[in-house]
Amino acid sequence: MVTAFLLSGILLGLSSGLSPGPLLTLVASETLRHGARAGIGVALAPLLTDLPIILAAVLLLRPLTDQTLPLALIHLGGGLYLAWLGLQGLRFRGAELEPTDPAGSLRRGVIANFLNPSPYLFWLAVGAPTALAAWREGWPAAAAFVVAFYALLVGSKVLLALALGRARHLLRSDGYIVLMRGLGLLLLAYALLFLRESGRLLA
Repeated sequence: MVTAFLLSGILLGLSSGLSPGPLLTLVASETLRHGARAGIGVALAPLLTDLPIILAAVLLLRPLTDQTLPLALIHLGGGLYLAWLGLQGLRFRGAELEPTDPAGSLRRGVIANFLNPSPYLFWLAVGAPTALAAWREGWPAAAAFVVAFYALLVGSKVLLALALGRARHLLRSDGYIVLMRGLGLLLLAYALLFLRESGRLLA
């Protein structure tokens, strides 16, 4: 079971790390304007902002773990959210950049991530239920999920910043588009698992 949660963390972390959004845009923009070091600073922002989000989501959902209907609804919401992310990936045609002001890359990354609804939606609908399920299997499974998720979430953005420092067209390259569409298919498959679990709980 540890391997299953490790793979879940890898898939969700990689897809979250490379999906278009405020933080990815800021990573790319800072890299193109000020170099890879500035982009890496932005990429590290989730390590500073997500802990209170995770704790709040887990504390909110933990009392519901023995109640069938709330769990079914949470899995339903998580499945629909993952399906939406998967469809976004399948429709991906390349990312566009928006200009940002210079200086304060890490600070802007922290603000952008803290005000971005995606981490809240992810941890309430997908991350916290998965982490709690992993915890029931034992702390190694929970640790594998969380560590793999953040290693890929942050690591993919760091690698993107390094790559953009050398190849500025990367976000619109065919390879990046194929990767995002492939991740979209995997997210749709993961969404089906959440929806199936919701149906099982309601049956």
